[in-house]
Amino acid sequence: MIMQTKTFRYLLFSLALLGFFYLIVFRGNDYWKSKPAIISYVKPFQFTTQDGRPYTDKDMMGKVSVVEFFFTTCRGICPRMNNNMSQISKEFAAEPDFQVVAHTCDPDRDSVARLKVYADSLRIDTKKWILLTGRKDSLYQMARSSYLLDDPKNNVAKIEDQFLHTQFFALIDREGRVRGQVYDGLKDPDLAKLRKDIRRILDEKP
Repeated sequence: MIMQTKTFRYLLFSLALLGFFYLIVFRGNDYWKSKPAIISYVKPFQFTTQDGRPYTDKDMMGKVSVVEFFFTTCRGICPRMNNNMSQISKEFAAEPDFQVVAHTCDPDRDSVARLKVYADSLRIDTKKWILLTGRKDSLYQMARSSYLLDDPKNNVAKIEDQFLHTQFFALIDREGRVRGQVYDGLKDPDLAKLRKDIRRILDEKP
């Protein structure tokens, strides 16, 4: 009976040591941390930047991107969204793989020239914060089918009669996968979660 008790204690001690070993080895790496879920994928697209250059889904590969939709004449939620986005952009400015990709909701007004003026007014680094315009139906399709930032049911009406106005952000990893959740660009808890998820994805091995 005494031998059985000693054997049991030795077994518990060995298991404790093994558990401590795994804690030391794996704590803090990608296997230990919970990873933001994959919720969608970026579909092929081609738009135009504020500098008049083509920008496609391939240009997002290898980058961790935060995506938003806005329009330059917005006086409601867009200034607040872009103020929050500016803080995020500054926080990760030193990260070579990080960028913001902002799409206009109003391409009829937001020409390349207009986007350039808007970018200058925000004093943003357009190598790290890219403004895009293009065909309205293509822009809206990306918001709904790729980034999940608007209800796909809103695609039923004629494109001329639609107007997308969303305060949500999407997070894209280096492989063109939409990760985490849909983040409310006006709510502090969502913005805090977005920052944590950006860091987690940046820390993932390419």
